[in-house]
Amino acid sequence: MTMKLFARLIVVAAIMLAGWLIYRTLSRYSVDEITTSIMQIPSGHLLTAVGFVFLSYFCLTFFDALAVRYVGRELAYTQVAVASFTSLAIGHNVGGAALSSGAVRYRFYSRWGLNAEEVAKIILFCGVTVGLGLITLAGLCCLVMPAGPARIIGLSQTGVLILGATCIAASSGYLLLACFLKGSVRVFRWSFEMPSVPIAVCQLIVGTVNFLFVSACLHQLLLAFGDPSFFDTATAYVSANAAALVSHVPGGIGVIEATVAFLLGGSASIGALIAFRAIYFFLPLPLGLLSLSIAELVVRRDDGRNLASKAKT
Repeated sequence: MTMKLFARLIVVAAIMLAGWLIYRTLSRYSVDEITTSIMQIPSGHLLTAVGFVFLSYFCLTFFDALAVRYVGRELAYTQVAVASFTSLAIGHNVGGAALSSGAVRYRFYSRWGLNAEEVAKIILFCGVTVGLGLITLAGLCCLVMPAGPARIIGLSQTGVLILGATCIAASSGYLLLACFLKGSVRVFRWSFEMPSVPIAVCQLIVGTVNFLFVSACLHQLLLAFGDPSFFDTATAYVSANAAALVSHVPGGIGVIEATVAFLLGGSASIGALIAFRAIYFFLPLPLGLLSLSIAELVVRRDDGRNLASKAKT
């Protein structure tokens, strides 16, 4: 009962914080700035960027689908997709996955029979998948087009190749651990195991593909203001995400924009970054809040019916 009350309080706090973050971020720009920035982007680029946003969130649902399979549960994909989208639409804006998207995930998965340990494993699994995606994409950018990352990061091409090889080695090492590391690791009263090799491979693939879609979304918007290559955009975005994770700023607000603008150069990219935050972060947020509100209303209605039926008996 205490855990359920705590989860409800976290959900309410997350909704309130999300609303405040929208206000704080948008208040940094005038309505004219936001409108002008978006209007400068050709409709074809804007629609394509929105399409990549959809593909990214679709890809993210497989983070949860794999995680549910990892903990040994079977849920319908539609259930997992709703839990994933709702938690991430809110969590991307609020930040702090363990307290925002994690709390929302707990609200959904606990209703469907998963215990606190299984939900914790799902949250950890999805976090590892994010890390694998970032590391792998960073490695690919460094190895495929080392000249761009060398210019952006400020390393020599040899240094970039070494960095890329290290990133790919880290991703490959995870797969090797899945192959050979047996048994479990206990953290307090919970135990965690490495996933099976097929699940680990799928983790690496969906993690990387997700960030390819996000980078493609940003690239489409940046093309309206300049001519950056896709790999330059991907490198800048991966670096910005790393900076956002280190800074712990909710939703990476300001950190992602400042890092990408600094790495790619030029103030014109700010217009694309305003549009990027609007369509990747803020566009899904009202849908996520609506989904959460509907789910809470349904649960309250069902709880009321259960109490009524118990009272009759």
